Amino acid sequence: MPQLGGHSMPPYPMGGYGEPGQGTPPAGFQAGYQPVPDQPIMYQPGPVSPASHQGQPYGAPVPAPVSVPAGVPPGLEYLTQIDQILIHQKVELLEAIIGFETNNQYEIKNSLGQKIYSAKEKNDCCTRNCCGALRSFDMKIKDNTDREVIRLIRPFRCVSCWCPCCLQEMEVQAPPGTTVGYVKQDWHPCYPKFSIQGPNKETVMKLEGPCLACNCCGDVNFELKGKDGTGKPIGRISKQWSGLLKEVFTDTDNFGIQFPMDMDVKMKAVLMGVCFLIDFVFFEKVGETNQRNTVFS
Repeated sequence: MPQLGGHSMPPYPMGGYGEPGQGTPPAGFQAGYQPVPDQPIMYQPGPVSPASHQGQPYGAPVPAPVSVPAGVPPGLEYLTQIDQILIHQKVELLEAIIGFETNNQYEIKNSLGQKIYSAKEKNDCCTRNCCGALRSFDMKIKDNTDREVIRLIRPFRCVSCWCPCCLQEMEVQAPPGTTVGYVKQDWHPCYPKFSIQGPNKETVMKLEGPCLACNCCGDVNFELKGKDGTGKPIGRISKQWSGLLKEVFTDTDNFGIQFPMDMDVKMKAVLMGVCFLIDFVFFEKVGETNQRNTVFS
């Protein structure tokens, strides 16, 4: 069941998946996911029983809620009833043709391909094309009624392991103006590591990626673990292989995020912020210069 706000209990199943009494892990993402033109979810339903979905046609909107869980930021109610989301970066024709960097745009969908949110970077032309993948930005995440429900704030920071005092970080607000968590990069000479923090900058979870963060004909997985960084993974962020042509000639990326169904919905929002940060740090390229950081150095 979703937490009623705060962090009185860890926002993930104790001991990770596979323990007695715990739910099974979410189904893995299918490689080469292609979004389908299904109907978007135009409202944010509260938790409903699985039986209520029986008999619903594929792509149909989720039934209207009976009640809204307490402590959930407005606009994030739908996140309480899903355990995975897909993030698809939209192709920008101007950027693909002449290499002029534009604001990144994304669609956030559920496992059925229904659009639940859209995200767009807010930045100026000079910062985008001069600072490249390390640029600072604000990102607005809106629902399908064009209401802003999440705001991501990323300051300009370094990414090199030789600058441990100025590594990547991001603030997550939901709704805008109310901080629900932070993402902070942890120093490590070989592996990309991040701390998922609560609103008071207390570490809640850890995320660790591979030494070579490049997807050469395969997915790149970042494993989500408890706050001590040990034990079984409780979730995952996956950079999905998009095909040779897209990977070489564009910087459009597909990501999948898996998390426990009963995770605090605010932490689910923070994980979306982590996913966007990973995209910029490791998989973004600007103009004719590939700025993807394939090695954490």
